[in-house]
Amino acid sequence: MPRFDSASVFGRLLDWKKGGFCSLAPAGEHSASRRYLPDTLVLETTFRAESGSARVFDCFTMRSGGRQDPFQQLLRVVDGLEGTMDFELLACPRFDYGGIQPWIRAEDPGAFSALGGAAALVLWSDARLEPAGHHDLHARFPVSAGERVRTSIHFALPETLDNRTPKPPEPTELDRRLEQTVHWWDRWAKKGHARSQLERDAMRSALVLKGLTNAPTGAICAAPTTSLPESLEGNRNWDYRFSWIRDSAFTLASLAELGYVAEADGFRRFVERSAAGSAQELQVMYGVGGEHRLTEHELEDLEGYRGVGPVRVGNAAYAQTQLDVYGALLEIAWRWHQRGHSPSEDYWKFLVELVETASRCWAEPDRGIWEVRGEPRHFVQSKVMCWVALDRGISLALATGRTARVHEWTRTRDGIKAAVMTHGYNQERTSFVQAFGTTEMDAALLLLPNVGFVDWADERMVGTVAAIRTDLEEDGLILRYRTADGLEGDEGRFLCCSFWMAECLARQGQSDEARAIFDKACGASNDLGLFSEEYDPATGLMLGNFPQGLTHLSHIEAALALRDYG
Repeated sequence: MPRFDSASVFGRLLDWKKGGFCSLAPAGEHSASRRYLPDTLVLETTFRAESGSARVFDCFTMRSGGRQDPFQQLLRVVDGLEGTMDFELLACPRFDYGGIQPWIRAEDPGAFSALGGAAALVLWSDARLEPAGHHDLHARFPVSAGERVRTSIHFALPETLDNRTPKPPEPTELDRRLEQTVHWWDRWAKKGHARSQLERDAMRSALVLKGLTNAPTGAICAAPTTSLPESLEGNRNWDYRFSWIRDSAFTLASLAELGYVAEADGFRRFVERSAAGSAQELQVMYGVGGEHRLTEHELEDLEGYRGVGPVRVGNAAYAQTQLDVYGALLEIAWRWHQRGHSPSEDYWKFLVELVETASRCWAEPDRGIWEVRGEPRHFVQSKVMCWVALDRGISLALATGRTARVHEWTRTRDGIKAAVMTHGYNQERTSFVQAFGTTEMDAALLLLPNVGFVDWADERMVGTVAAIRTDLEEDGLILRYRTADGLEGDEGRFLCCSFWMAECLARQGQSDEARAIFDKACGASNDLGLFSEEYDPATGLMLGNFPQGLTHLSHIEAALALRDYG
């Protein structure tokens, strides 16, 4: 706290001993089941033992009235259901990714503060908290049927604690915040129009995508974690706690399909601000506050998830050339126009600059959608997204009557398509290929019909789907590629690619095949319906950062395709 990319306080996921944690569970033997309350991100865990049962609610509290700014508070509430259960609370904060053991300080009356470096927490509970050693807090308490015990963990600035003593929250106020939070999520969910069962199933993914939004800026985070390994052999560990233009554009399209359109304007403004209104300042990704420098480094004192390192903070991909970002932003602008919003003069100037840049740079090699760390290549999907930038720019200019070099743009757009058809298409396999001059396949080619470059039922797209299944399908799921990428270890099946395949097959009329892959990919979620980036069918392990926005948005698109064509 307070942001996705802030240094962790409870980071046990990345180091079991050093990372810090806050556990709340029955003291003795018990069983547990969990779920999200319907249409919310409020977690309910039910514990059962011989002596009784109880449930725990966990949430980040939200404000009433539709306000987007949260309280920056983790609330944990225990309700007794039957009999009596003894619970144990152990709070062991470790600031700065486990690097700082906190100063635990008693605040008067009844609250404790935990201070470390530039961050602080205020902890309070109905149960009697007591110091456990020098750096932890502990409570053990019974909960009987009809009783409620609350615990609040609130982010604070250290300097504010020197000037005023935090007041312990009133139990009634915490109850009200829990109710507000449930209502906040329910209110947001009802703005959509999920009616069919497939749409209802996709709602969980929509809620995750909304939960990945940084409210103050409108940025959409790719995932809230760093360094969860894509391979247990190590090295394929990345920090995803940032806002990628590409992923965010996909997210906005998926949410709009379910009726959520307000998020698009927030992100559109975020990108324009972050790029300082200039294509020259455009990056493929930003910090969720709009930060440009996302320098990557390793935290060598953390062992990593299951001992698999390295743990990385920052992501060097921010400095890469990825040509698809121009098309992603013009697609957002075009969709925004189609919903009745003509671009302002300043926004139009920004869009023109993006189109002109795509027009100049499309023939250059880049790192592509998968952000390869080897040599740049002429990736077909990147070329197609430059085509999108020109195509949508032309459409916007004609639809709004704006001055633009439409004739030159049209010539460049058509030249890009000719180049892709000549150098990015394999006549023998009737299939597009990963990059100019290769015969290798890439699951990103499944996205070509999404942007109108080719029709879903075009024989070239049908051939591409068949070639990808032949080369990249394993255990009913899809790999993103088999190309050597300069990294050690084998990665798992890419779940977003599997959902892309399901969508393609559905729209090509192969509903049974589409449903089989869709169901297989859905089976890779956890018990709460949350998806990671990748999955290993042999071990049942989730791989990569979690929950992964790209997987969830692809799940929505595939579900809607099956609704319409399945």
